[in-house]
Amino acid sequence: MGSTSTSRPMRADARRNYERIISVAREAFAEHGPEAPLDDIARRACVGPGTLYRHFPNREALIEAVYRADIERLSGLARELMETHSPGDALAEWMRSQIDFATRKRGLAATLKAAMDRDSETFALCKVMINDAVRLLVNAAQEAGVIRDDVEPRDLLLMTHGIVVASEATPGAAERLLTVVLDGLRPQPR
Repeated sequence: MGSTSTSRPMRADARRNYERIISVAREAFAEHGPEAPLDDIARRACVGPGTLYRHFPNREALIEAVYRADIERLSGLARELMETHSPGDALAEWMRSQIDFATRKRGLAATLKAAMDRDSETFALCKVMINDAVRLLVNAAQEAGVIRDDVEPRDLLLMTHGIVVASEATPGAAERLLTVVLDGLRPQPR
């Protein structure tokens, strides 16, 4: 996960520094956008500028790491939910989590995505991770017979995005809209 060029695992202190820098950068980018001063991020993370630049040689590397960490967490959640919930409940909880994430991080995610090179390896990896996560959930729910067979994984991503956009103007509407979407995903009686 680190940005170091070797495949050796990071020492525990280096891992803590890396994770703290990402956490602080996420907050700084939310407050000031992708142009947040890197020296300020290092200071707030209680590391020197050299430590920040050792992990992230430039601003784009830090932006990509923050975005990738968020997408990894959301993608990993799909697998966790599959282990602890029924397929239908896992799908609903993941969609709820994705909507919550996108609502809370809407400005940040859009800003980070806009600041990233669309041809970057990170952008491509994040796209694969999120698509794999939703495909896992959709396939399991379809096999269990709890959602329609004609639902495509991309449909869910579009629907959750639509709920996020629609609920911006109407706070509190996200859960009601998600309930309507989930009802519409269920197989229709024949």
